Amino acid sequence: MDVRDEVLAAARELVAAFGSHDAVRYFACFADDASFVFHNTNETITSRSRYEEIWRDWERDGFLVLGCHSLDQRVQLIDPDTAVFTHRVRTRLAGESDEQRERETIVFRRDPAGAWLAVHEHLSVDPAE
Repeated sequence: MDVRDEVLAAARELVAAFGSHDAVRYFACFADDASFVFHNTNETITSRSRYEEIWRDWERDGFLVLGCHSLDQRVQLIDPDTAVFTHRVRTRLAGESDEQRERETIVFRRDPAGAWLAVHEHLSVDPAE
């Protein structure tokens, strides 16, 4: 498998885990020191553990992902161990009639064991919609 295919496989796993609301599997896709910038939060989230806390708060408020799919995927290799993945993402959430339409950038880094882990995620509203 070439590097682009490895990164796409890591991205597919992350999206599938999110789309099935499998928090354990989803958060395993991120490095401990990953950072997150979301259009629907006021803070820059500076660790996976902090994001997990926020996720649990959202769940207490009724947050539940019903489905998610990825469109227009692109992988940009920065070096042999770093890649930028961009896509448009469509998400269905419990209690919301409208599908979430967003763009997302995820920076992946290959860890010493060879696994591609997300180290940064940036989510914004898709202006094309």
